[in-house]
Amino acid sequence: MSTPKGRHMIKIPKNMEVVALQLPSAKRYQANLDTLLNYLHTYQDKDIIIAPEVYLTAYDYEHLSTAAKFSAKALKTLKQVVDEQIVVLTLILEDGDEFVNQAVVIHKHKVVHRQDKVKLFKLGDEDIYLTAGKEKKIKPFMIDGVKYALLICFELRFKDLWKQIEGADVVLIPARWGLLRKGHLEILSRALAVMNQCYVLLSNSSDADMASSSAIIAPTGNVVMNDGEEVVEGVVDFREIKKMRRYIVMD
Repeated sequence: MSTPKGRHMIKIPKNMEVVALQLPSAKRYQANLDTLLNYLHTYQDKDIIIAPEVYLTAYDYEHLSTAAKFSAKALKTLKQVVDEQIVVLTLILEDGDEFVNQAVVIHKHKVVHRQDKVKLFKLGDEDIYLTAGKEKKIKPFMIDGVKYALLICFELRFKDLWKQIEGADVVLIPARWGLLRKGHLEILSRALAVMNQCYVLLSNSSDADMASSSAIIAPTGNVVMNDGEEVVEGVVDFREIKKMRRYIVMD
């Protein structure tokens, strides 16, 4: 069969090498950016790198305007650096007179997907300082023939949002999830991978009061996780996705 004029067949690779960073946030924003840039350089051969939620600034509510300005500047730097890789993180950014926690997916020097956090965590006062995004914006998106979806931290708890991202091959979860609820994070992220028959890439903060638990989770539920490391490496094997979806048909 010939390819329609003006269209190109996209060949999805058999696997992608991926990295979930598990980092503490230093008080100096620039130190965090330097660390991230160093890891991007070290792992420039990897296909996907995901960083914890608001890693560059944490939730620095006392200096939100400063955090937002730094994040905007950092995003320009990251776009210059990121080429063939897919890099995922969330940033505190200004939206008019308000502030949002926005996930950005950077690829080939561009932001190819933006998504504001919809479910703000009231125990952490997020709803006081930040503006929530729109739920309809949470949906799968394509990069080079692969279907991705993204949930930010607390959003992992909402079954309606799981429904909105059904069919994604890879779900990206940048998080800043507390240590007291570590078991919940591990159970929910693994359940999402099994239910959706997809890979889940989870990057969580390793600050002292955070859960760590960063992981690469396969559609089978198998987990690559190591709380003692700043980098969790794994492989997204698209044959595993096809195998599970053919073996256990969910229609």
